[in-house]
Amino acid sequence: MNKNYLSKEKLDILFEKIVQCARFAKETQSQIIREYKTDGSVLTKTDIEISNIIIKTINKLFPLCNVISEESLTKFNKEAPFTFILDPIDGTDVYSQGLNSYAIALGILDQNRIPVGSMIVAPRFGIAREELQVRLDPGDELLIDNAPFITYKNKDVPHQITISSKLQKKLDFSLYNGKVRTFGSTILQILSPLIFSNMEGCINQRAYAWDIAASHAVLLKMDLNVVYPNKEPLLYDDDLLIERKTCKDIIYCGSAKCIETLLKVLPPKNNN
Repeated sequence: MNKNYLSKEKLDILFEKIVQCARFAKETQSQIIREYKTDGSVLTKTDIEISNIIIKTINKLFPLCNVISEESLTKFNKEAPFTFILDPIDGTDVYSQGLNSYAIALGILDQNRIPVGSMIVAPRFGIAREELQVRLDPGDELLIDNAPFITYKNKDVPHQITISSKLQKKLDFSLYNGKVRTFGSTILQILSPLIFSNMEGCINQRAYAWDIAASHAVLLKMDLNVVYPNKEPLLYDDDLLIERKTCKDIIYCGSAKCIETLLKVLPPKNNN
């Protein structure tokens, strides 16, 4: 079964549902009450509601596909033609505090577990506008805010990067003289080296498949990389997809030359 199973008409319906859910998250943000999971991470009722809506939509449109969501435990079929990986709100902590850097993120893996599709909507975060929309249908061109995306040049030197909020204590900053930014959303941080003109790279702490897949697909489409400190590519193995574990190490994102430099000037500390 090939990409034709994911018809544009059905993907249009799914993307519109994600846009609606993102705007719902924005409208209800001021009334959010923070709750906590057993691991101490933040949870809101909006996360669960959005997860249920999008999973139901995917199951109706693409019943043969897997769905993996941060907030729902579903079965995994290794023979499924595609796997959808959903984070109903990536950046729940900042979302629950009223900040703007959060997103609904849906990644699509093919049967070989390669990230080939993405739908990301950040209703209060964007490129010189309030709402960011990212769409990559498998086999098609990347759309940012409903227009074909033209990549920026000169992305090989990491003058400015994003990192995750707990990573500063695990990296050696003694050789790095550039700027560092943290948004509170792994999806947006990994996406930033591509979509912003003067950001070149990202280093992120160990994360789950739903924190990574949607942005990973976009970077791969545009010939950027996501690798471990040993330069091995991040792969979606059984630990990530079935056991729901984090990836095995921190990840470096960007062009091959940018990552090569980051590994020299911002390496993991020996006790990482």
